[in-house]
Amino acid sequence: MKAGGSDDSYMSDINVTPFVDVMLVLLIIFMVATPMMIQGVDVSLPEASSETLPTKNEYLLITINAKNEVYINDIKVSVDFLEKKLVMILKNRKSKEVYLKADKDIPYGIVVRVMSEIKGAGVEKLGMVTIPISKDEKKTN
Repeated sequence: MKAGGSDDSYMSDINVTPFVDVMLVLLIIFMVATPMMIQGVDVSLPEASSETLPTKNEYLLITINAKNEVYINDIKVSVDFLEKKLVMILKNRKSKEVYLKADKDIPYGIVVRVMSEIKGAGVEKLGMVTIPISKDEKKTN
């Protein structure tokens, strides 16, 4: 590439435009991909004041009662074997959706451990079952 004029020397400047274009594309890719790389337990929590969501599919209900006992639907299960049981149950299901219902007096650590076991079993959606707040309770709070 020759520079302007009658001089037969070549231009030795670097064209940075393609470099800047590539850097901008990489920046955009990293900005989009970074939020997807965050680790943790994903939970879809319904609003406590919302209406009941209709469901057409059969779903699994994991319950933790006041005695810290864990149940899959109506069957009592040890927390240590919860993940293995869920893997066996969910391998033949199309929908990997589970609902968790826990007593309000259960320690937070137990609920998180159960949620971790559920997530480890490959559950795609974990819903929390709550009791809607009545209109009278909303006014007093």
